[in-house]
Amino acid sequence: MAEYVKVAKAADIEPGHAQMVEVSGKRIAVFNVDGRFFAIDNTCTHRGGPLAEGELSGFEVTCPWHGAKFDVRTGNVVGPPARQAVARYNARITGPDVEVEV
Repeated sequence: MAEYVKVAKAADIEPGHAQMVEVSGKRIAVFNVDGRFFAIDNTCTHRGGPLAEGELSGFEVTCPWHGAKFDVRTGNVVGPPARQAVARYNARITGPDVEVEV
């Protein structure tokens, strides 16, 4: 059964930035897009690049290794060379905390 787990303080992830968190053995990238939080797998499906270190533009993150692009809302690929989506996790704010459902 999935449950929400506290992963960060909302104030620690500035708008337009991300933070990698580890939850239940999963590396998850948590993004702040204008005060809305989204969570996807941190590992690019192309060659394993760290998505939390990528450039965020609107709802798209660009992998820092080879330029694959993903929609942080869905995990879907929006630009090559990746062909497979990354997993997406529900994220929410509870008080000052960001929680992710795993």
